[in-house]
Amino acid sequence: MGTPAFPNLGKHCSVDDCKLIDFLPFTCDCCNQVFCLEHRSYNKHHCPKANKNDVTVIVCPLCAKGVNLVSDVDPNITWEAHVNTDCDPSNYEKVTKKRKCPVPRCREILTFSNTIRCRDCTVEHCLKHRFGPDHQCPGPKRPNTAFQFMGFLNRSRKEDSKANQAPASSSSKWATSFLKAASSVRATAEAGMSKLSSEFSQALQVGQSGSSSNKSSSGSEQVEQCPQCNAKFSSVTSLVDHVERVHERTGVLKVTLDVCPKCSRGFRDPVSLVEHLERDHGGTSKA
Repeated sequence: MGTPAFPNLGKHCSVDDCKLIDFLPFTCDCCNQVFCLEHRSYNKHHCPKANKNDVTVIVCPLCAKGVNLVSDVDPNITWEAHVNTDCDPSNYEKVTKKRKCPVPRCREILTFSNTIRCRDCTVEHCLKHRFGPDHQCPGPKRPNTAFQFMGFLNRSRKEDSKANQAPASSSSKWATSFLKAASSVRATAEAGMSKLSSEFSQALQVGQSGSSSNKSSSGSEQVEQCPQCNAKFSSVTSLVDHVERVHERTGVLKVTLDVCPKCSRGFRDPVSLVEHLERDHGGTSKA
């Protein structure tokens, strides 16, 4: 067998009827024997361990789990080991129970291709009932609009009352300190608001007193009123300028005013001026 240079070159086939010398022999991965090219397959040399690399899995009827059968081990031993250690009958319904559309009287089984999750109620439905009106969607949950800080203060007060009854813990101490800080901040804010309101009321009173004094001082003064447009002026000179500038230029009214020598009040009629002198200044109407 072989050559002088390579004495171990080539081996005989393990089949009794063959015994052929093959320089490129094949080693079976199951029975580890050497075969020629013709008898290299499992069926040709009738390999007794041909099922060594086979994977056989049976489904347990109790838990619906797969049990892998080892080729060199008795299947009964493998089954008993599974029943005693890994078998869980409660898993059977989870595996075998098929999900259906939650809409009443809908028997559509939900699979990967026909399942859609509603973005409002976050419930999975079939394609037929994927829209909100079809499955009577209640709509998205409304967020809580209450002030979260006040809710936290209420919870802190409840925890504080519980802490007074029971021994104080670290969390209750933290809640108590936080509540004290919040109450101090609130008291400071209320004090600032009261101070601001008092200052505003004082300023308002000062403004009202100033306006009343202005009104009283203006009331003592004579107020002249335009007979055409009812515009008011503090002096007769302003009234005359207004009449000359507005009414005489536009041609609306041309009027001559008689001025009282005592109080500088203007009158359109001389008779009214004389009556004014007799009534207010104690004069006489006789010239």
